Amino acid sequence: MRVVFDFGGVLFRWHPPSFLARVWPQRCPDEAAGAVAAREFFTQYAGDWGAFDQGLIGPEEVIHRIAARTGWPEADVRAVVDAVPSELQAVAGTVALIEAAQAAGHRTHYLSNMPGIYADHLERQYPLDRWFESGIFSSRVKHSKPGAEIFSLMEAQLAVPPEDIVFLDDHPDNIEAAAARGWQAILFTTPEAASATLRERGLIR
Repeated sequence: MRVVFDFGGVLFRWHPPSFLARVWPQRCPDEAAGAVAAREFFTQYAGDWGAFDQGLIGPEEVIHRIAARTGWPEADVRAVVDAVPSELQAVAGTVALIEAAQAAGHRTHYLSNMPGIYADHLERQYPLDRWFESGIFSSRVKHSKPGAEIFSLMEAQLAVPPEDIVFLDDHPDNIEAAAARGWQAILFTTPEAASATLRERGLIR
């Protein structure tokens, strides 16, 4: 079996409301305000941030576009873009889940919507080559989830029947797209819940 992990919100901490409350305390005094700002800043990972995810624009352009769209000062927008690597901390429970999948004889991979500068950072800071046999970053293939193209690229890389792919992601749209292709798609909420689901399916001990 091939077990495929998303990164932000699954293997790495990614919670925009609390992130923006930390980075922008003057603008987001609490998580509720952070959630409102996050919807405007990241636009549900479409628009300008979606283009950043897909590697179609770089950090300077996304900063300029977000500032122009929202009216926020470019310096404020840059502070958020620059702070993302500090938000992307490995989640210990998910690392343990990867190790459990490997111990059970499964091969592990990743499929992540990730701008290039952050993908580079994660490769420098974490042992991705130990955790995963292979993977795809959206910025390096110019496609992103939930688009069909990136799932097709993953299938070509894995070269197994769709039903032999177990996929963990925290976004319902991505899960629906994977399930429609015949993948065993599991909506990730916490490492503990994901572990329980994999145990119920007999995939890990």
